[in-house]
Amino acid sequence: MRNVYLSLLVFLLGFSQLRAQDIHFSQYYNAPLLLSPANTALMPDNDYRAGIIYRNQWVQIPAPFRTFSAFADFKVLKNHENTNWLGIGGIFFSDRAGAGDLALTKIQLNTAYHIQLGFYNMLSIGIGTAFVQRSVNFSKLTYDVQWDGFRFNSSLANGEKYAFQKTSYADISAGINYAFFPTENVYFKLGLGLNHVNMPKESFYRQENKLGIRPIGNMDLLLRLDDRWIAEISGYYTQQKSASEILFGGKVSSNVSPQFSLPTVLSLGIYHRIGDAIIPTVGLEWNKISLMASMDITVSPLRAATGGSGAFEISLIYNGLYSSSKDKNRNGYNCPRF
Repeated sequence: MRNVYLSLLVFLLGFSQLRAQDIHFSQYYNAPLLLSPANTALMPDNDYRAGIIYRNQWVQIPAPFRTFSAFADFKVLKNHENTNWLGIGGIFFSDRAGAGDLALTKIQLNTAYHIQLGFYNMLSIGIGTAFVQRSVNFSKLTYDVQWDGFRFNSSLANGEKYAFQKTSYADISAGINYAFFPTENVYFKLGLGLNHVNMPKESFYRQENKLGIRPIGNMDLLLRLDDRWIAEISGYYTQQKSASEILFGGKVSSNVSPQFSLPTVLSLGIYHRIGDAIIPTVGLEWNKISLMASMDITVSPLRAATGGSGAFEISLIYNGLYSSSKDKNRNGYNCPRF
């Protein structure tokens, strides 16, 4: 009988009737290109941005996840009024789990077009194309035949034919957003993303294991309360085959240095993944550089194994302008209005 690491590995692989988990972050709002290609360069107050996010999950149990993502996106072909533009961007994902280094590496290129419909509405449509590689290193696992009577001896032959396996495939995603901003103080957005539109095959053994199409619904509501305070409420829902996830919450941000030309913005928030975790967050933004940390506090029965520490995430995002224009509408404290 193979040890617990291999059992967890087989569960994660999603062979036959089992279901594997896609990459996800608790700070979904700081991974916009993961939610939908339509979010590519959806940033009216800036011309480009670049960000990284790291997640360390389940460090207390034998199959921890370590997930890293980096992205950059840019406005191009914008009109003089800055109301219509094309967005281009790229994303890199790396995810590793368990003692056998079950790994996913993904490189994706996105494009989106954003068009303002009148004074109060905007429509965004995007598409993404990715190259994905999955791999697992069986030589890092131990097996029952390596039990020498006292311990698992990794120097003994494990009897496995293949030490390292990998598979690769192309993956296509698409998305659409609708934004509504009736006043200077309100911004509302609804988005829908579709991952695995082409339903690629994912298997180390040439089985007919097709990834299910994964819809991701996302909602954002920003309210400027006054010149110093902004509140944000957001959430998303996703489903893939028999697995689903609902995550929602909010945060408040305040300019704690209104006397300076470059604002220092402090953010505090709390989110909830239904049936799994409470997620407090804290962030600081200065000179268009935003740093945010969050912690998943497990509330599910898994709490007994994790001690309540489900995951830790940290993100760093930079927003920039092509020119040094001092237009107050583009360089001031974040405003919900386009």
